[in-house]
Amino acid sequence: MKIVIIGSKGFIGSHCLAYFRSQADIEAWGCDVVTDYVDSNYFLIDATNADYREVFRDQGFEVCINCSGAASVPQSLEHPLRDYTLNTNNVFRMLEAIRQFSPHCRFINLSSAAVYGNPLWLPITEDVPVRPLSPYGWHKQYSEQICQEFHDSFSLRTCCLRIFSAYGPGLRKQFFWDLHTKAQRNQKVELWGTGQQTRDFIYIDDLIQVIALVIKQGEFAGTIYNVANGEEVSIGEAASVFMEHYPVQADLKFSGYERPGDPLRWCADIRKIKAMGYHQQVSLTEGLKRYVQWLEEK
Repeated sequence: MKIVIIGSKGFIGSHCLAYFRSQADIEAWGCDVVTDYVDSNYFLIDATNADYREVFRDQGFEVCINCSGAASVPQSLEHPLRDYTLNTNNVFRMLEAIRQFSPHCRFINLSSAAVYGNPLWLPITEDVPVRPLSPYGWHKQYSEQICQEFHDSFSLRTCCLRIFSAYGPGLRKQFFWDLHTKAQRNQKVELWGTGQQTRDFIYIDDLIQVIALVIKQGEFAGTIYNVANGEEVSIGEAASVFMEHYPVQADLKFSGYERPGDPLRWCADIRKIKAMGYHQQVSLTEGLKRYVQWLEEK
């Protein structure tokens, strides 16, 4: 099988590329904006003015995994046009290139639980009405609609993975990274929120397990899949688990202020990925232990 991973230098994309290149029956190609290290199976693109025709013109890829895009709610509020370009417009450009040159290629779009905003019920099923709280969430929702459009209008095989709170080695943003950078500088650490907000965490290796299962067994009719573990964990509890493994002790304090765009409670219904055989391999405690080890070694 021949696979291309767009955004292969990012957090999820780099793990994805490493995993599929380790599989004997898969030829995996990378595609990104970074040139620090490339090989013959790599496409260099300009993400702000992307042209994906070269990627799909001659290679005959069977699967495309889109791991690219911006991944910051605060940045989407400051620079919404840039976020739209990277998270929405580029998805259209990818699918248009696939339509023209490689219509049999299956397309997996990495979306986000941010489309749910503050959901109407928990656990969150894939059919709950979406209510984004930020440009980032809206743009991810638009990308999902584009995937549905290209399936319905042109019979392209597409699906979207709504990823909840992914973490692991290589992640240099979001909650645990912020906690690390603040704890390095101060013995007293102030964090956004009350600590009562909840998330549904998934370790990077488990996320890659889901992607592999979707390639083998998934539906590609604009289909949506939640990617999480179905466990509601408070931010305060997650921070405490992190600090149990962290070498520098710090006093944690929550500001009580909510950041614009941040939801209150998340917990996913994951029956669809469980039906394909998904089983959590890495607990939050073990995953944060591995993440802290990476932080110490980097």
